[in-house]
Amino acid sequence: MAKKAVNEMSFLDHLEELRWHLIRIILAVVIIGTVAFISSRFIFDEIIFAPLEMSFPTYDLLCKCANFINVETSFCGDKIPLILQNRTMAGQFSADIWTAVLAGFIIAFPYVIFELWRFISPAMHANERKHSRGFIVISSLLFFLGVLFGYYIICPLSINFLANYSISSKVDNQIDISSYIGLVRSSVLASGIIFELPIIIYFLTKVGVVTPEFLRKYRKYALVIVLILSAIITPPDITSQIIVAIPVLVLYQVSIYISKLVVRGQRKKAKA
Repeated sequence: MAKKAVNEMSFLDHLEELRWHLIRIILAVVIIGTVAFISSRFIFDEIIFAPLEMSFPTYDLLCKCANFINVETSFCGDKIPLILQNRTMAGQFSADIWTAVLAGFIIAFPYVIFELWRFISPAMHANERKHSRGFIVISSLLFFLGVLFGYYIICPLSINFLANYSISSKVDNQIDISSYIGLVRSSVLASGIIFELPIIIYFLTKVGVVTPEFLRKYRKYALVIVLILSAIITPPDITSQIIVAIPVLVLYQVSIYISKLVVRGQRKKAKA
């Protein structure tokens, strides 16, 4: 049976179409998550727990920088004073399952975006579809860059700071595994989503919610929001917050430029 034209589809037809796209997305995440679950030993030892070792690339780089400017730092220590433990019967199994789901979503992200694009593309004009083909590549690239930023910057900075922070020598840091993995998961996902800011601004401009003038006018408020966001997802030291804030501010500036291009294209189309 031939597929209905978009303008002939009812609301329920759209819901049915969306349902099948979501089913395919879930299947992709489950399949890749299953492979990740089978490879969980490697994922935990070589990826999740890697920031617990002082040989982690971020620590090594920051230690060299500190030695270069002759500053004492915890990045040059022998080991991170932190012991992971499991306090519940199903704690390790739950950590394994949710980590596999997270890995499945991250790896399947390009396919997730592809399915969402397939759902909305029939409503676009032929010219819009042509110019939006790079959307999947760009959004996936930004997401993966955000994930890498969260993993190599936010995670090690947070882990090192919180593990070395102490109110007394009588207190040891024996951290529950769910707390540690939650920190890694939130840092990686939050960074991946934040790096999608240019894509979000693009669509908000397309539908007329924001304009370049609006973004410029409220730039100073955006700066405050970025600093607050940086304070939330990073340890409470000014260096870490600045490291996180700089790329977000750059993304905001890029978003203004993208919004400007979208508005310029809409004005040209209106004149034509």
